[in-house]
Amino acid sequence: MNGNVFIIGMGLIGGSLALCIKKAHPDAKVSGFDVRKRQAELAKMFGAIDEISETIREGASDADLIIISAPVRETARILMELSTCAIKETVIITDTGSTKKEISRLAAPLKQKGFSFIGGHPMAGSHKSGITAAKEILFENAFYILTPEDSREKESAADLKEWLRGTNARFLELSPEDHDYLAGAISHFPHIIAASIVHQTKSLSGSNDLLPRLAAGGFRDITRIASSSPEMWRDILLHNKDVLIELLDLWGKEMERVRRLLGTSNEEELTAYFSEAKQFRDGLPVKEKGAIPAFYDLYVDIPDYPGVISEITGYLAKEEISITNIRIIETREEIYGVLAISFQTAMDREKAEKCIQACTSYPTSYE
Repeated sequence: MNGNVFIIGMGLIGGSLALCIKKAHPDAKVSGFDVRKRQAELAKMFGAIDEISETIREGASDADLIIISAPVRETARILMELSTCAIKETVIITDTGSTKKEISRLAAPLKQKGFSFIGGHPMAGSHKSGITAAKEILFENAFYILTPEDSREKESAADLKEWLRGTNARFLELSPEDHDYLAGAISHFPHIIAASIVHQTKSLSGSNDLLPRLAAGGFRDITRIASSSPEMWRDILLHNKDVLIELLDLWGKEMERVRRLLGTSNEEELTAYFSEAKQFRDGLPVKEKGAIPAFYDLYVDIPDYPGVISEITGYLAKEEISITNIRIIETREEIYGVLAISFQTAMDREKAEKCIQACTSYPTSYE
């Protein structure tokens, strides 16, 4: 497609979308704006955008597609600013935020003026942020939710999908309400639970200083998402508070059920409780991308001797396989420890496993 694309927010998502659009539509002109001008400068340096817009008003004036890639609180402010800008009647406006009902409501002034606004949420991400982490493959096979609300927006959604063809994402159309309920259940609510587990552990650690030391390894893994941006999650939760209050009420009933099973020491029902959870969890798609960025970890059983870690990383370096994190879960003298290596993609993890298996006799595993 030919035309002008204006992306507001040159972070991981905005930068990756810019790369995807330029790949699929080389004749289009892509411009970008970021309140942190250095991010926009880097985006141009890396080839993600063709031009830097000094203001939102400037970039929006001749745009055929405007993508707002900003935190939900900033998106609300940007929508208000766009409603006062001179923009093309045929422009398509979309966002990339994690909530849709409130954003759709805030886009009402634009819709009332006849502009097409289509809420969007690419369910992909990374544990790195900023334009330097942007990549074309970020959205491959990820669900990309669009929330058109009337027939005109549905027609515009078809054009938007064409603009976003280079993402190789799997597009789904939902109502804003359905999106927020589903995202609340599988993304927003788990973040609350992870944070609450950490809070409880912190409270208990006041009376037992051994607890933080024991909370390394597996505990850190199951609570990883509690390390996400506090400001971002504050805003997301407030935008989706009605759904989350409902889910918290249901969670209270679920915990009361567990409390009752424990109180009665019901072995059969406790076994069934965990069996049903295991069966459902094991049946979830392994290779598909979901609402929470996956952790591509590879576990390597290594003997405890000097230089073993550099040996492993040396093999990976020779194959030009990048790692994002590395840590030892446990090593003690004369027994095997576990080296946990994190990768950006499942493909990198698979390549690393084959490399280690070819070069060593160390057992490897991952889910």
